[in-house]
Amino acid sequence: MNQVNIDTVINYLKSLQDRICDALEQADGTAKFVEDSWQREEGGGGRTRVLTNGAMIEQGGVNFSLVSGNQLPPSATAHRPELAGRRWQACGVSLVIHPKNPFVPTSHANVRFFIAEKEGEDPVWWFGGGFDLTPFYPFKDDVIHWHQTAADLCAPFGDSVYDQHKKWCDEYFFLKHRNETRGVGGLFFDDLNCWDFDTCFNYIKAVGEGYLDAYLPIIDKRKDTAYGERERQFQLYRRGRYVEFNLVFDRGTLFGLQSGGRTESILMSMPPLARWEYNFQPQPDSKEAQLYQHYLTPQNWLNR
Repeated sequence: MNQVNIDTVINYLKSLQDRICDALEQADGTAKFVEDSWQREEGGGGRTRVLTNGAMIEQGGVNFSLVSGNQLPPSATAHRPELAGRRWQACGVSLVIHPKNPFVPTSHANVRFFIAEKEGEDPVWWFGGGFDLTPFYPFKDDVIHWHQTAADLCAPFGDSVYDQHKKWCDEYFFLKHRNETRGVGGLFFDDLNCWDFDTCFNYIKAVGEGYLDAYLPIIDKRKDTAYGERERQFQLYRRGRYVEFNLVFDRGTLFGLQSGGRTESILMSMPPLARWEYNFQPQPDSKEAQLYQHYLTPQNWLNR
């Protein structure tokens, strides 16, 4: 196993945050991210960057955090009881972009590293992350591009990596109470330490860089698509699903709140506006119905 070096990971994640913010500012064309640096009483802190009311991005956040402690919260030890009593550090970049135009999908990405140490024992470490896409008015060629980018970045790490992490994404971003996926998926992985440290680190680098390769061309194609109040109201309704997932199922949200993280930074993933409507049913054969009929179930987008 290569030498575990958390400082190298931290430096990379900070630079990734910078590059993603720069690229998204250029894609938006008018607004800039505003940074809010914060410190955590129990240890660590972060840089929260939020962009609001842009020409393309209604609200988006790109966070870097480095937090630590002497005792893990229940969400972390429930499935890994051997971690109890270990000092830990966790660092990562997490982002969510909520575009203004309903034809531009919402996107999410995250790359993170965790290490737990105890005197006299080997450290326990792993990487996690991925990216996923949540369209409201999907275009199949956008979805194929998104997944092809994911498959291409996975290829150097093994023939089965994309299929495994794509399946994990489909299963993780699933709203059980709605019996539907949050969107069209992408990649998701956690507890990644099956390779040596350097290979695992190189994989999250590929995921971090791949997010922009996957998302920016979709923004460019769809940001000027004309829309009206009908599309806007459907976008707000479907954003409600995003809220439901983040508050009910998302492990990162739970970990952040249980570990005493900064609430404003944890919940920056929420859309600025959303709505709920009792027993909404799309009109048959409508463009809204296309989302339900063809995109909210796991499927093989690349015919692999």
